[in-house]
Amino acid sequence: MPMIDALIPESALTPQAEARLFKELSDILIEAEGYRSDNKIAQSVTVLNLHRPAAVYVGGEPSKLPRYRIIPTVPEGQYSDESRKTLVRRITEAVARAENGTFEDVATRVWVFPTEIPDGQWGSRGLIRSVADIHAMLVDDPEQWRVGSERLARKRREDARVMLESALDAVCIGTAKA
Repeated sequence: MPMIDALIPESALTPQAEARLFKELSDILIEAEGYRSDNKIAQSVTVLNLHRPAAVYVGGEPSKLPRYRIIPTVPEGQYSDESRKTLVRRITEAVARAENGTFEDVATRVWVFPTEIPDGQWGSRGLIRSVADIHAMLVDDPEQWRVGSERLARKRREDARVMLESALDAVCIGTAKA
């Protein structure tokens, strides 16, 4: 159930370019979660909220060119490090296409913040939805909840590994200073 918050200044893009961009952003995020972009269920629950900043400043001065802030949000465990990198690149490329510009011209003005909502904190239809439940719904197979659980477990193992490595580094640095 991906959600996208897109902060795009008014008149930064033509209405047609904006419409194409919104469809492309939705497809990109669905694919980043590991689903096919033509998945009708995934499409039906992918929501993009458009925000129009009243003004955008850079260094305290009004920005001369449009700046974009895209916040793709998914349930915990849906992103991997690689999918985050691919997501950021593909979103930036999509904005460049929408502007009819090059990646190099647009990349410095596109900020992408892939975000995950912790399991047990994704609410819809008046209920809390687990990653396992969401996955089973998106693939339209209640028996597939295990795949969602496995994604979450993989992500939490990786988080634990990173935390342990960081703690070990801190201990080693502290020992070296002593």
